[in-house]
Amino acid sequence: MRLIEKVFKPTGPKHAGTLIFFHGSGDSGSGLTEWIRFLLGRDLEFPHIKVIIPTAPVQPYTPMGGENSNVWFNRKRIEMDCPEIRTSLASIYDTVNELLVREMATGTPLDRIVVGGFSMGGALAMHTGFHLNRDLAGVFAISSFLNTGSIVYESLGCVSQDEHLPELLMMHGERDDLVPLEWGQTTFDELAKLGVRGQFVPHRNALHEIKKDQLLRVIDWVQKLIPEPKYEASPPPAPKTDSTKSTKKGKL
Repeated sequence: MRLIEKVFKPTGPKHAGTLIFFHGSGDSGSGLTEWIRFLLGRDLEFPHIKVIIPTAPVQPYTPMGGENSNVWFNRKRIEMDCPEIRTSLASIYDTVNELLVREMATGTPLDRIVVGGFSMGGALAMHTGFHLNRDLAGVFAISSFLNTGSIVYESLGCVSQDEHLPELLMMHGERDDLVPLEWGQTTFDELAKLGVRGQFVPHRNALHEIKKDQLLRVIDWVQKLIPEPKYEASPPPAPKTDSTKSTKKGKL
C-alpha cells in the first residue's frame, strides 16, 4: 500500500539520509507537518536528510467504537496490559517495509535511516526499528509505549549480544494523562534489558503532546546519527598549454 506522504527534500546538494516521522492516532501527515511548523516556525528540513511524514491508512479503530480513523494499527484498548492485535500490526509492517525498500532503492542505506513518531506513531517506530528491521540508524518515540508482552520484546529476545540495534531516544511528558509517564519508562526499561541503548527524557510541563524542545532534541540527535557527508572539492582546472608543444601530463 502506497501511503499519502508529505516529503521535504534536503536543502543541500545531496540526499544522504532519511527521517521518517509517524503521526499519532487520528492525525495525518499534513496535521503533523502543521504542528511542527507551528512549534519551530519552519518545516522540518535538513541540508542532507530527506524527511517523510506519511499519513496512516483509514481503518476501523476499536477505542473509537469501531469508527474509521487514520491509525497505523488497531488495538482493543489504550492500555499497556492489553494484548496486541498482531494481524493488524502485520498489515502495517508490509506498508512500512515497502517504504524502507523504496528509500534503499534511491541509494540510502538502512544505517542512514531514522524512524520516529508521536504516540501511536512512536510505537510503530519501535516496532519498525526493533522488530521489522534492526539495521536502521535510530528510533525516537514521543509519549509512546509498547504493550506488555509485545512482539517487539519477543523479537529482541532472539537477538545475539553482538547484533547491531538502532539507538533509541524516548521523550515523555510527566503530565501526560492519556499515556502515563510510567508506561513510557517501563517500555524503555524493558528494551534496555534486551540490549537497546539510548535515553529516556521526561518533560516536566508536557501533557500528551509534542513540545518545541523535544523537536529540537530530535533534530540534534538525528544529525549526530546521520552526519552531513564531507563533499570533496572539485579538482582545479588543468593549466592551459600551447597545443603546438609536446607536454607530459602528471596524474591528478
